[in-house]
Amino acid sequence: MQTQMGIIELEGLEFYAYHGCFKEEQIVGNKFTVYVRMEYDAEKAAKSDYINDALNYQRAYEMIKEQLQIKSHLLEHVCNRILDTLYDNFPELKHAKVKVSKMNPPMGGQIEKVSLTLSR
Repeated sequence: MQTQMGIIELEGLEFYAYHGCFKEEQIVGNKFTVYVRMEYDAEKAAKSDYINDALNYQRAYEMIKEQLQIKSHLLEHVCNRILDTLYDNFPELKHAKVKVSKMNPPMGGQIEKVSLTLSR
């Protein structure tokens, strides 16, 4: 029997957070954007039309927001924590991808953003 796969994408999430290797970044902070793609077994929700049968993306947003509030030196660490949290809370999750972007990183030149993506 084939499973009906659902894909939820949370796009353009914006947060002000304090991630970075430089002391100033952890004090002054910066704007970050997040993109998350979650693939999950959507068969039950597709048939029942009941929120408790679905991967609740409002809950996912709250988990992501919570992880962005924890200071980290590396974007890899932030992405990994988000993935851990999503997998810990959504057993129906089959594959997830998280992209975190630091806007205007302090690199000595005009740079729109630097991004890191992890998936599992």
